[in-house]
Amino acid sequence: MSRRFRGESQHKVDTKGRVSIPASFRRVLEANDPNYQNGGTPELVIVYGDHRRNYLECYTMAAIDEVDDKIDALPRGSMERKMLQRLFHGQSFPTTVDETGRLVLPAKLRQKIDLSGEAFFIAAGDTFQIWKPETYETEEKAREEEWLDELPDDFDPLAFLDSQPGR
Repeated sequence: MSRRFRGESQHKVDTKGRVSIPASFRRVLEANDPNYQNGGTPELVIVYGDHRRNYLECYTMAAIDEVDDKIDALPRGSMERKMLQRLFHGQSFPTTVDETGRLVLPAKLRQKIDLSGEAFFIAAGDTFQIWKPETYETEEKAREEEWLDELPDDFDPLAFLDSQPGR
């Protein structure tokens, strides 16, 4: 069972908001949907809240269940729980992949990230993100430059793997 999304891809978005999901992403969605049956359509949750995000975050059912469990563990009525409930419960869109492997993104979600024409998909572990390609290009270049400015020229990012506690 494949648990992690990997890779990136760009796909056309039609006027109705339909966009094909990368085939490898569909396999991960299927494997992480406890209600999925062969030949069916896997479910996912698209989180669109948080004004600082310029992308849509797509969660498998297993990943959103983990988030829900963490929210449920917070004290009822706490600010933290209320904020996370608003983001993950209120500002989210449960949906399914259609029989042709496409998502239908409602106008509200497309407007949130100014998406039209093309969508850029990028894996983020147990989630994947949908970006307007130009926004991704601009934001990621800026972020990469910021990270590189803080590190020595000969830094190897694989060193982060060796710095994990308990390793």
